[in-house]
Amino acid sequence: QVQLVESGGGLVQAGGSLRLSCAASGGTFSSYAMGWFRQAPGKEREFVAAIRWSGANTYYADSVKGRFTISRDNARNTVYLQMNSLKPEDTAVYYCAADTAPIIYYDSRSYGYWGQGTQVTVSS
Repeated sequence: QVQLVESGGGLVQAGGSLRLSCAASGGTFSSYAMGWFRQAPGKEREFVAAIRWSGANTYYADSVKGRFTISRDNARNTVYLQMNSLKPEDTAVYYCAADTAPIIYYDSRSYGYWGQGTQVTVSS
């Protein structure tokens, strides 16, 4: 059983930056693909970014490409989401997700483990 704990959310002005972290425990972190999803009030949960177990392959939603960077440190059992040039429309609860072999990286149904989420609010 994998436990995921996100941190690093907060309030930031438009154009600012935040770095989210997701610490994993209870499993072999290096064998899991990791994803970040977000959900704004009244909206469906949407894909943000994903990274394969080795870190060699990363995937991004078009809306964040060029602004967000996903990375992982397998020695620290942690995945990161560096968010730059933040916009008000990035405001959401951000969730970390994990699975050994997600069939479709951008599909939340491919992930079996989820964190509790961390709030990101971007003011205009």
